[in-house]
Amino acid sequence: MSCMSRAWRAAAPWRSARPFSSSWGPTAKKSVPYQKTLQAEGPCEPSRPPPASAQVVVVGGGSLGCQTTYHLAKMGLRDVVLLERDRLTSGTTWHTAGLLWQLRPSDVEVELLAHTRDVVSRDLPAETGLHTGWLENGGLFIASNKQRLDEYKRLMSLGKVYGVESHVLTPSQTKDLYPLMNIDDLYGTLYVPKDGTMDPAGTCSTLARAATARGATIIENCPVTGIQVRTDDFGVKKVHAVETAHGTIQTPCVVNCAGVWARALGRLAGVHVPLVAMHHAYVVTERIEGIQNMPNVRDHDASVYLRLQGDALSVGGYESNPIFWEEVSEKFAFGLFDLDWDVFMQHIEGAVNRVPVLEKTGIKSTVCGPESFTADHKPLMGEAPEVRGFFLGCGFNSAGMMLGGGCGRELAHWIIHGRPEKDMYGYDIRRFHHSLTDNNRWIKERSHESYAKNYSVVFPHDEPLAGRNVRKDPLHEELLRQGCVFQERHGWERPGWFSPGGAAPVLDYDYYGAYGHERHRDYTYNRLLGDEYTFDFPPHHHIIRNECLTCRNALALFDMSYFGKFYLVGPDATKAADWLFSADVSKAPGSTVYTCMLNQQGGVESDLTVSRISPGTQGSPLAPAFEGDGYYLAIGGAVAQHNWSHITTVLQDMKFQCKLLDCSEELGMMSIQGPLSRAVLQEVLDTDLSNEAFPFSTHKITTAAGCKVRAMRLSFVGEMGWELHVPRADCVKVYQAVMQAGARHGITNAGYRAIDSLSIEKGYRHWHADLRPDDTPLEAGLAFTCKLKSSIPFLGREAVEAQKAKGIFRRLVCFTTEEKVPMFGLEAVWRDGKVVGHIRRADFGFAIDKTIAYGYIRDPAGGPVSLDFVKSGSYELERMGVTFPAQAHTKSPFDPDNKRVKGFY
Repeated sequence: MSCMSRAWRAAAPWRSARPFSSSWGPTAKKSVPYQKTLQAEGPCEPSRPPPASAQVVVVGGGSLGCQTTYHLAKMGLRDVVLLERDRLTSGTTWHTAGLLWQLRPSDVEVELLAHTRDVVSRDLPAETGLHTGWLENGGLFIASNKQRLDEYKRLMSLGKVYGVESHVLTPSQTKDLYPLMNIDDLYGTLYVPKDGTMDPAGTCSTLARAATARGATIIENCPVTGIQVRTDDFGVKKVHAVETAHGTIQTPCVVNCAGVWARALGRLAGVHVPLVAMHHAYVVTERIEGIQNMPNVRDHDASVYLRLQGDALSVGGYESNPIFWEEVSEKFAFGLFDLDWDVFMQHIEGAVNRVPVLEKTGIKSTVCGPESFTADHKPLMGEAPEVRGFFLGCGFNSAGMMLGGGCGRELAHWIIHGRPEKDMYGYDIRRFHHSLTDNNRWIKERSHESYAKNYSVVFPHDEPLAGRNVRKDPLHEELLRQGCVFQERHGWERPGWFSPGGAAPVLDYDYYGAYGHERHRDYTYNRLLGDEYTFDFPPHHHIIRNECLTCRNALALFDMSYFGKFYLVGPDATKAADWLFSADVSKAPGSTVYTCMLNQQGGVESDLTVSRISPGTQGSPLAPAFEGDGYYLAIGGAVAQHNWSHITTVLQDMKFQCKLLDCSEELGMMSIQGPLSRAVLQEVLDTDLSNEAFPFSTHKITTAAGCKVRAMRLSFVGEMGWELHVPRADCVKVYQAVMQAGARHGITNAGYRAIDSLSIEKGYRHWHADLRPDDTPLEAGLAFTCKLKSSIPFLGREAVEAQKAKGIFRRLVCFTTEEKVPMFGLEAVWRDGKVVGHIRRADFGFAIDKTIAYGYIRDPAGGPVSLDFVKSGSYELERMGVTFPAQAHTKSPFDPDNKRVKGFY
């Protein structure tokens, strides 16, 4: 057995430029560091004959497949079949490291991880009498600098909300806990005593035992060969059956838990599954004296983890040059690749630095297997937009064991009830625009960067460098020349802020210099991003302040062209609108209404504006030809695909006779906001902009710079202003006309960083920040968007009415702090000395000169959260372990009477 230092020297001669990908097949069998696996020799016949039908067929017997099957059965579904082409765990689960860390920079993920921990440590042993292999040895996060420790302190504060015990340790305290650790370069650590390690074979076999005891059927050695999809009378594609090598199972629901093989399974049904397969490795050491009972270690700055393996360690991590597995073999089972030491040695160096005894410790085995990775390092879950009844539970980025329990439960709930209990939008396949899910360049670039940056500090304003410039709006080049620093949102380039230093173009992805690519030099955009890698106020804080205050005091132009722009038209359009939208949008043509769309549980699936339009015959992006009723929908571009899928699903389920048309690419959208917006636009628009002629929440088609536009009097920032919806070819002309007219009034370009600040200052919600599918309008302070005083039914109405009658047990509250301290979300909220919630969204309000934060709070005693309860408490916000006195507001601290949007200054 070679020791680690000799392995490094032996690998040195072969360290050179390496191919981008590999089609290597499995090597000879290698040992993994588990006492048992589920591999067995024997005939390849199915373990039992497939049934003729099933309510749900789960494909893939790894962590997610077993967890989903178990939770479906536990929720009462008896007719569930799990199909595994080989043996349980044989794909990627069998060799996984099995680490479970309880703290992540996401409240939803903390909840998902907590459920997994409960399943493996408590539920399964209680149900089956079997030990799953769970080991609670704790977790230790290493910080080599202040920023990293600040990130860990953010996690500690969030953990207090959920009862996750954690402690920030000094280097000397860390040495006491882990005597073999080198602390010379340590800044501090975060210790989580109840983190631990899972055993893949023990967990999955116990899940299988529990699921079959509840009536589920598990069939091994039964590969899927086809998915039958049928189109109904309304043109809707639906799952009909699953074909196997041993018979066909009729079913309305298939769950793709096939891991690395999920893309191939998706193709059988005509579904795009945007993931890639990569080699992912760790090595197992020989025995190390004194390592017993030590916590697992994550040294993010060295991009390495150290997993306790009895009296040894497993060492692995995430490198910048992983090997892509291009030709995924259907026959690959319980297989491993030869380890590429040239790729892996960076982890050895980091591990030896952290635990020096490793330099003289032998390597007992290497484990290099396939794993699936996605464009944003988040799983792919939910119903595929292409085919009804085809669900995804794949792409877990080597975290399928630790997220499996929580995600298996949510996926089961999704299948049975039509949506998950928690906010799973961050994992929902519908988060990706349909143009991206089969864009191989985008998928590969983004998956590579997400993999390479997996251990990087998660800074609030970071942006990807990969997969950029895929969708550019008509003003992109114009704004780029004026110093626009762009953000990326699901393919779209949208304005972030404007640098006075000139153009900062986003360049083609250089793979961080891997695979023979030359690293970009003097990359202005990347340098500007790097300047903002901080948890303090960013160095460009004053620039965003100027954009915000110019909007408040004069006017600003916001390019919002990335917005989704849909038309809902046809004979049943009003029926559909009444059912879809919580507010009453069936008003006269020319009206515009801010509304929500809810799910059956009353949660907010979207907030958007809906404008009633008149039927026409000419047909253009501004006024489509249709008969019957029509509505124009404007929706945030980052969530446009989610909205499209939600609306389409409801239209299909209700069988409404109407169409949903997407004109997002054909129309640009610019918003001119501020007290001087009327004076400037009156020079550009061929219509009267007075309050009487053009009141708030109305729209009309008019002319701007000789071009037809739809002008809409709305505001996302709390000022008087208008949106101009413009055909793509005319956008630059209209933009230039507005900027020319506004020049003498002090107009400025402004981006979404300014919108974030201005909107939170006014108290406007941002969907998927302070407004999510598990929040109701009553909890979020949006009761005014619900037409409860009418008798018109709408989706989610019964749930909202029931909540109103029962009382609101959590409520969104606005907080401000006197001390000018940056906050970004996840801060704990303390009321009278008790944790009552956490911050969902925070920013700095420049007009009121205060930090503003929004978070949902509960009563620790379990009672309803009334306005009196909100007003009566004494509050503090905990940021990175330090608390700051805060004031709670029941109304927006800026313009609470809504005078400015109506033009009253």
